[in-house]
Amino acid sequence: MPQAKPKLVAFAGSHRTGSWNVKLIHAAAEEARAQGADVEVIDLGALPMPIFDEDLEAAGTPENAATFKAKLKAADGFLISSPEYNSAYPALVKNVIDWASRPAPEEAPLAAFSGKACGLFAASPGALGGIRMLPQLRNLLANIGVHVVPTQFGLGKAHEAFGPGGKLTDERALGMVKRVVQQTIEIASR
Repeated sequence: MPQAKPKLVAFAGSHRTGSWNVKLIHAAAEEARAQGADVEVIDLGALPMPIFDEDLEAAGTPENAATFKAKLKAADGFLISSPEYNSAYPALVKNVIDWASRPAPEEAPLAAFSGKACGLFAASPGALGGIRMLPQLRNLLANIGVHVVPTQFGLGKAHEAFGPGGKLTDERALGMVKRVVQQTIEIASR
């Protein structure tokens, strides 16, 4: 019996114009499709959410937070590319994870995350490429039941890695993206 295509959700922890992380997540999504996955790229800028607050939650989960969580629940895994802000992941990433982690009545804890696979990326014009942030994001996700794949990729000097139209052209970077995506698909397919 043929195995169904794994369904992945991909998003960047930045939505600024020209974001290197948005470009990198699109490259990862393109590679995942080439490897046979069904991928939905989510623009977090199109789903604005208030900062998580239990008083707001008590009044009703915001529509965009519920939409984002539903997309994560329906997926077998995730691809995330995040900038590094002061050696950590940005508030945008933490906020969307916080909203999606909240249980609905009669729902298993961490239903949007538990048992899912995830591949991590970062991009920066700096030499380190966001690698100081990646272990922290890995730890957060592992603590909520996500199987973060062993290989992760921080793209340093990102401003030199993309060609016309925002396409990733650096061969080494393409190879690393391929490895992270392959591992994510393997785990998400189980």
